[in-house]
Amino acid sequence: MEVLDSNKPIQPGYIVSIRIREDGKPAEQQKVAVTGEVQVPYIGLVRAAGRTCKDLAYTIKRDLEKSFFISATVLITIDQIPETDSIYSKEMETYTVFGFVLKQGKYDLPATEDVTISQAILRAGGFAQFADKKHVRIVRSTPSQGEKTILVDVESIMVKGQMQKDIYIRKNDVLIIPEKTVNF
Repeated sequence: MEVLDSNKPIQPGYIVSIRIREDGKPAEQQKVAVTGEVQVPYIGLVRAAGRTCKDLAYTIKRDLEKSFFISATVLITIDQIPETDSIYSKEMETYTVFGFVLKQGKYDLPATEDVTISQAILRAGGFAQFADKKHVRIVRSTPSQGEKTILVDVESIMVKGQMQKDIYIRKNDVLIIPEKTVNF
């Protein structure tokens, strides 16, 4: 880990590889999100933007050694730096998740893959304890109808497997996960 780059800070849009030597799996390549985070095996989202490969590797090592490994060796490399005109001159397509999920915030909407509402919630860490899974709202701006709200029963998708209800997220959608109301 001492030989990792300690000069160049990672930025949103960079493609990085993360490998945990002790788990025996190959390196996972991924794009740093517009929020500056990367998905790390065993841990979840970790802030990468502004950190060097070496700094990020030692942060991940420390977190892995708390719960998963006695000793962890983390290898991180920058595989690709985007052309300056591709990430900064174009607006990054995103969606936002608010409410009762573990990680609220703005998330990248990849141009090369479709993201469904259930996948978006999983990327946000899943539902929080008192989330109302049956009344998730998507607020979407459309040219013809203006702003419209779509109500989705995500519990029927995730628990009952009713995949026809798992609609696709679009650019600038806002997902709102409300609190479950409890009547005593």
